[in-house]
Parts: sequence; C-alpha cells; structure tokens
Amino acid sequence: MSERTEHAGAWAREGERGNRLVVRLMAWIAVAFGRRVARLVLHPITWYYLVFAPKARRQSARYLARALGRPATVVDRYRHIHSFAATVLDRVYLARGHVHDFDLRLEGAPLMDALVAQGRGALLIGAHFGSFEALHAVGASRPGLRVAMAMYPDNARLIHEALRAIAPDFHLDIIAIGRPSSTLAVRDWLDAGGLVGMLGDRVLAIDGPRLVELPFLGRPARFSDAPFRLALLLKRRLVFMVGLYRGGARYDVRFEPLADFNAVPADAAARDNLLRDALQAYVQRLESLCREAPYNWFNFYDFWNDDAR
Repeated sequence: MSERTEHAGAWAREGERGNRLVVRLMAWIAVAFGRRVARLVLHPITWYYLVFAPKARRQSARYLARALGRPATVVDRYRHIHSFAATVLDRVYLARGHVHDFDLRLEGAPLMDALVAQGRGALLIGAHFGSFEALHAVGASRPGLRVAMAMYPDNARLIHEALRAIAPDFHLDIIAIGRPSSTLAVRDWLDAGGLVGMLGDRVLAIDGPRLVELPFLGRPARFSDAPFRLALLLKRRLVFMVGLYRGGARYDVRFEPLADFNAVPADAAARDNLLRDALQAYVQRLESLCREAPYNWFNFYDFWNDDAR
C-alpha cells in the first residue's frame, strides 16, 4: 500500500475513534446535568483536548492558518475544538427531539419543497462541517422530506449507537455504500421520492482511481469524484447542504443548488467536463464556508498530507 493510499484512510482509523469517545462522554454529561450545565463543562473538556491531543492540535493549527490567512493563535485553536465539542453536545439534544430548544434558521426551503414535489429525489452533498443533526432535525420537520445518508457502515455505526443509547427513539436511515447493491439501493430510495445525503470531504483507499487534486485554501488537496459520478449515473440533481453552528443555540441550515445531471450529454468528454465542473463548484463552496465560518470544519487530521511531504 502506497503512502498516499495509506493516508487516504487515516481519518477512518484515528478520527472516528476520537469522535466516538467525545460523543460518549458528552452524551453522559448532557443526560446527567442538562444543557446549561453541560455547556459549562465544555470548557475544561476543550482545554483537555487542546493540551493532550497534539495531533488534533497540530492539524487544527495548520487548517486554521489557511482558512484565516494568518498563523492560528491558541484562542483560535480553542474556538475550533470548543465548536466541535458544542456540536457534539447538541447532537444529544437534537437526537432526543429537543428541537424547540434551538434556533434553527433555514435557507433554501423552496428548493427542498420543489424537490419533494417533483418526486424524483435528489442527492445532497455536504462535508464534516457544522452539524448534520441540525440538518436532520430540519428535514424531519418538513412534510414529505425523507432523507437517508449514504455512508460506510462501520464509520456510521459507532456514533449512531452512542446516540441511540441515550435517545432510543432516534432514527437515521442509512444506505451502506461500498457494496455491490449500494447503487441500486440509492436509486430505489430516490425513485420513491427520497433524498440521499453524502459527505464529500474525506477519501478512502478504495477511492484511489477517483481522486482528483484541486486547489483548496491555497494548497492542492485530493477529493473523490465518486458522489458526482453517482449523481451523473442516476441522472439526478445535486444539492449542497450544511448546518452552520453560529454559537449558543443557533444553527444556520442551508440547501443550495450545486449541479443538475438530469440531462447527461452523450459525449464522454462533455460528461467529464460536467463532472469536473461540479466537483470544482463543491470545493469552491466548501472553501468559501471555511473562510466564512472557519471554526466549523471538523477534520482534525492531515487533510493536505503535509506530514508525508
């Protein structure tokens, strides 16, 4: 296995273990003490990770320097980790159905309503940015809006189990990808008028042939075009989704049109150009969000492969 391929799966080995630990700790605190007290506990937890998680601290500083356009201070790194901890805490309450405790502001409601009315479904693409639970809560509150997440089951199972442990009624439809039947399962869900969400800012070793290197925050970074090829294959619209954490109890949930693959050109070169344009539009949208809300991107690993370089 090459060093670049090894790096492609690094987050799956390291990041998800850390996420699982944080979720379990925050779930216990949230249920035992309530949100007001739990929010106070976030501060010592943040300091703990800032001091005793050198890898996450180093990668946070590297990313923030690119997003902010200057060296990241201790305060910047603290805000980054604290924002992550805050969204993990809020997962618990959102999963338990306490939606009315939050200020959820939705942009793009007409687009989502139109997709539901058309009945053909659509693919949603996001990133490890802000809160997916806020997105899920908004979607669950809209009539007829059925969303399933397409993800690798091992990565979803651990966090999903932690949430189910403290919120037995919590349910998230998941379509397992990486299997021979995955594409058919996605197609069937879309044909029934549902929406399928994916996260496009991490890659795995199996993505190797489909990795595309693009400029991202001033440095080349690798992205997988697999979600875009799926949208092309199934001839569906692609919508960008994000749930920005704005501090306190506020989340800005956005749905924005990204690409339309309903009419696929017959020419192979034209299809490749369409794919490339869609992937570039996604990366540019993600880069813009990193500058708008830099403390919301929760990839605490060597995203640019700097250590290998």
